[in-house]
Amino acid sequence: MSAFMYAVTVPPILRSLANLRAILKKAIAHAEQKKIDPSVLVNARLYPDMYPLSRQVQIATDVAKGAAARLAGQEPLKYQDTESTLAELIARIDKTVALLESLTAEQINGSADKTILLPRHDRTSEFKGLDYLTDFVLPNIYFHVATAYAILRHNGVELGKQDFLGNI
Repeated sequence: MSAFMYAVTVPPILRSLANLRAILKKAIAHAEQKKIDPSVLVNARLYPDMYPLSRQVQIATDVAKGAAARLAGQEPLKYQDTESTLAELIARIDKTVALLESLTAEQINGSADKTILLPRHDRTSEFKGLDYLTDFVLPNIYFHVATAYAILRHNGVELGKQDFLGNI
């Protein structure tokens, strides 16, 4: 019944991470061209109470690796969250992509009705696999990738809708 779970999990997440990687590469080129200290972009925010670009990337990759692992019945890897450069953020994305690419359809398919326990700051949320994917994982990844896009665009990086969507 849930032989589709891999197809609706891994490819869309990989696409979003690839687009995020490309956006960060454009940020590097922008900083070089405009003679801007890249750390300004890494630490940029849309508003003082929002997370900076670095944290947006960290959360997007955390949600991605956590989703793939949980749906595959594995314990999610923990990253240190110490990235302070655009290159380090790209390396984090690459590490997450490699992890996702190491999982097979057989490991994730069949997880639509699987109970997923998601530890959060003050509680543990319980989902069925498909609900976890559609109600938590994909919206979170899209939110944090879109916010990273918005931070960079707000700071002058020449980005357009196609950069967010990728080659379609």
